[in-house]
Order: sequence, then structure tokens, then C-alpha cells
Amino acid sequence: MFRFENIAAFQYLWLIPAILVMGYFFERRARKKMETAIGSRLYPFLSSSVSSKKRRLKTFLQVLTVLFFVIALARPQMGESQQQVKSEGVEIIFAVDVSESMMAEDVKPSRLAQAKAELSRLVDLMPGNKVGVMAFAGSAALLSPLTNDPGAIKMYLESLEPGSVSTQGTNFTQALQVAKDAFERGGAATDDVVKVTRVILFASDGEDHEPGALEAAKKMTDDGIRIFSLAYGTEKGGAIPVRDGMGFLKGYKKDRQGQTILTTVKGDALRALAEAGRGSFYFATFGGEQTKLLVEDISKLERTQFDSTMATQYEERFQSLLMFGIILALLELFLGERRRGFLFWKGRYEVPPA
Repeated sequence: MFRFENIAAFQYLWLIPAILVMGYFFERRARKKMETAIGSRLYPFLSSSVSSKKRRLKTFLQVLTVLFFVIALARPQMGESQQQVKSEGVEIIFAVDVSESMMAEDVKPSRLAQAKAELSRLVDLMPGNKVGVMAFAGSAALLSPLTNDPGAIKMYLESLEPGSVSTQGTNFTQALQVAKDAFERGGAATDDVVKVTRVILFASDGEDHEPGALEAAKKMTDDGIRIFSLAYGTEKGGAIPVRDGMGFLKGYKKDRQGQTILTTVKGDALRALAEAGRGSFYFATFGGEQTKLLVEDISKLERTQFDSTMATQYEERFQSLLMFGIILALLELFLGERRRGFLFWKGRYEVPPA
């Protein structure tokens, strides 16, 4: 079977008539300028050393070069083979804390912005896994069901903000329940033979204001769900900025006594949650070293084959066309325009060109 992978490349064929038209236009303009400068009677004599055949040959080589390059860019393919592509991995729910404390800027640009950037990078570091995105604070909402489409996952991560949930605060218990429901509704089917490894990854500053999370985490491990956690922020802490509709800073969030609220991160709640969920706890760093350790730990978990498809592979045939195009371009570059054996006048004598 013969086909072109990149049909859009043929749009560059307009360069061929452009070369012909521009060559004709510039040659005529140069001739008119010369005739104006030296006169129409002297022009044939002074231009007689130029070979019109070689000029046409150079133009022809330019056209062929462009033609070969365009066809090579279109990627002609001939011959095909079938290859089985397997999708293996684990099911992961990114549970991202979108409480107002995550807007603190003790890490730049903010805790939430750093979490979104790190989790997007995590998607690239763990291909093949099914990932869902959940926002939580005082309540929790599943934004993206489990999918192995990295573009969709990153889009939902980028949309995370404090307004993604209806209630502020930090409630890990509610988040655990919503994540469990997401696994049951959108995860792979399990039975006595097929077991699917499931992971909940909490990205939070760890300020848990509701009880019962540790008990819920321990129960979920019986269902094969592991819990990992990433802490964002610093122990020194930072104030929570208040911005207007245009994003300009108006001030900082204050308590009832008018004192600026300082939110700190110790990680104790997240560490305890990960231990109860038989997972690991990490303190997110600017360089992403802890994220790499997280990837290593998750990659050690048992992987499940989600699906298997047959992909058609085509053999590329553009290499020879590209080579011919380069050869023609070099020939055109080194081909001169002078006539062979033309004799110049030097004084009263006819001599061959130097």
C-alpha cells in the first residue's frame, strides 16, 4: 500500500511557480537596468559571456530540488506491518487541595501553581497510567474521570482554582470517599483473577480540619487502594493574598481580630495519611527531586493491562527523495552561468577567460 503521511506538505508546491515567475521578473529588470546604464547596443556584447542555457538549467534544478523536498516532506510510505500495542499501568486519582491556603506565596508563584506544574510533569513521567483529577477543600468534586489522555489531564489540572469546589476548608475524608467512588464508576473491572492497583495522590499543604481521615484511609487499603501525598509550602509559612477581579493584590487575608493569617506547612497530617494508606509522603521541592522519587515508588507497584490494540506501522520512503534533493541543490549551487570556451577581449587581443 502506498500513501502520504503528511498531505499538507503539498501546499508548498506554490514555490515552484514562484521561482519561475521571480526568475523571469528579476532577469528582465536586470536587463532593463543594464540597457539604461550602458545602452541597448552595448548590452548584447557585454552580456554575451552569459549562457542562457545554463541559466535555464539552474532554474530547472531549483524547481526539481523544491519538488523533491516537498515530496520528502509529505513522507511517502509503502509497505505496512501490524504491531500489538499494550496499555499497562495503574489507576491514579490526583486529589488536589484548592483551599485558600494553597494560594499562599511562600513558594513561587504559589502553592497551587507549583502543585499544578509538578503534577503536569508527573503525567509525562508516568505514561500508560489512567489518571483522574479531583479538586477538594471543604468538599470534593471529580473534574476528570480516569483517562490515559495526557492532554485532557493537563487541561483539567490547569483549570484548578479555589472556586472549583463549593466549600472551603480541608476535608480529606470527603476527598477519599469521592476518589473511591470514582474508581468504582470509571475504573477497570476487578474480580478474583484481575486485580487493579489503585492510587490516590494528595497534593496539599496538609491543613486537615476534619477528623476521620486516617480511619477511612486504613479501610481503603483493604480494597487495594494505596495513598501517597505531596506537601506544598514551607514551615516558615506565608500570608494568603487577596486579589481583585483583575488579579491585582489588594491585601492579605485577616482573622476576626484583624491579624494577617499566616499559613504554615509541617506535613504531619499528610505523612500520617500516607502511612495509613501504605504509601509514601514527600515534601515537594523546587527542583522536583521528590517527584522523581514518587515516580519510582509508583512504578514499583503491580501494573495492570488496561487494553490491547493493533497498530499499523508503515515503512518510510522519504530518505532517497531527500538525498536526491540535496544532490540537485549542490549541483545548482556549483553550476556557473558562463559559456564554455568564451573568449574575452583584452586590448586588441582575444584571450580565454582566467
